[in-house]
Amino acid sequence: MIFGITTAQLLFILKGAGWTLVLSMMGFIGGFVVGLPAALMLSRGRWWMRKVAGLYVKLIQGIPLPVVMFLCYFGISIAGFNMSSLVAAAMAMTLYSSAYLGEIWRGCIESVPRTQWEAAECLALNSRQRVLHIVLPQAVKIAIAPTVGFMVQIIKNSSYAVVIGFFDLTYSAKVVNNSTFEPFVVFSIAAFLYFSICFPLSVFSYRLEKKLSRKK
Repeated sequence: MIFGITTAQLLFILKGAGWTLVLSMMGFIGGFVVGLPAALMLSRGRWWMRKVAGLYVKLIQGIPLPVVMFLCYFGISIAGFNMSSLVAAAMAMTLYSSAYLGEIWRGCIESVPRTQWEAAECLALNSRQRVLHIVLPQAVKIAIAPTVGFMVQIIKNSSYAVVIGFFDLTYSAKVVNNSTFEPFVVFSIAAFLYFSICFPLSVFSYRLEKKLSRKK
């Protein structure tokens, strides 16, 4: 026993940290799948596509993530579907991350110089070829650093899943605290684990951004 925390309780908290990583990865993958089309619609879509994608981004960004969690978990249950807290949390994280990633990537796509679009047109490439072969490869280089940085936000904001009873790092720390009554020790461990996950990503994002700036 260390500071009132047993080995089994520490392993319980570490198990919660593992599920935090699972949820964060699901949220990022879902955000990529939905966010990239949203970014393309916002930057190069027809006027109605830009309106729809813009409304989606503004709607999700205007609703607090815990409320989105509640809507996904209880709203679908009202429709008669039984949904686990993991699936509901993953859906909410997908909505949240896709809205922000879509906006980030839209800015990256639009930051590609207009001359690159004109050069692609001179090569007689169609719209899809211009996007896939000319614009996106350049936009990806611009987007790497802010995307990695946003992954830190995804990991930290996954803690909101506790409101729907999802077993993650915050939830496991809460359970251990309820049995040990050692809030400072328990949540210090949780804070250290969050820091241990997020700090390497923050450093990687910073170094990657500096490296790309030097290449430019």
